[in-house]
Amino acid sequence: MKKEPIGKLISQLQRQNQKYLSKELLPYGIGGGGQHSFLKLVIGQPGITQDQMTNELKFDKATTARAVKHLENLGYIERQTDPKDRRSSLLYPTPKAIEFAPVFQSILDELNNKLAASLSVEEADLLVNLLQKVAKNTGNL
Repeated sequence: MKKEPIGKLISQLQRQNQKYLSKELLPYGIGGGGQHSFLKLVIGQPGITQDQMTNELKFDKATTARAVKHLENLGYIERQTDPKDRRSSLLYPTPKAIEFAPVFQSILDELNNKLAASLSVEEADLLVNLLQKVAKNTGNL
């Protein structure tokens, strides 16, 4: 069996991942551009800044700004001025986001279950560990 290039497989997985999430999150107004990743991060790390999100998620600043603005307009996140740096804003989940969080997490869990359906627990753990190693290599690109 011919082995597929790693980048091609990751790209295919990402496209399918985005397609599934776009469909499942559409009723909640959350679309593409990684908006779900930004919302997940704000829910998990209240008080994070846009720069921190950009660095952690490896998106460019413009994509981060668009996603934050969209999520803010939908009422999922709110900005508060950073008391340590008045030019920066801290991002927090709103009550709407907190209420949505269990539904959101169930959608993410379902996707994860679908992706790992044919893997044993050990294989799924190994895959995650290997992908984490591969992700670290992207810092060298």
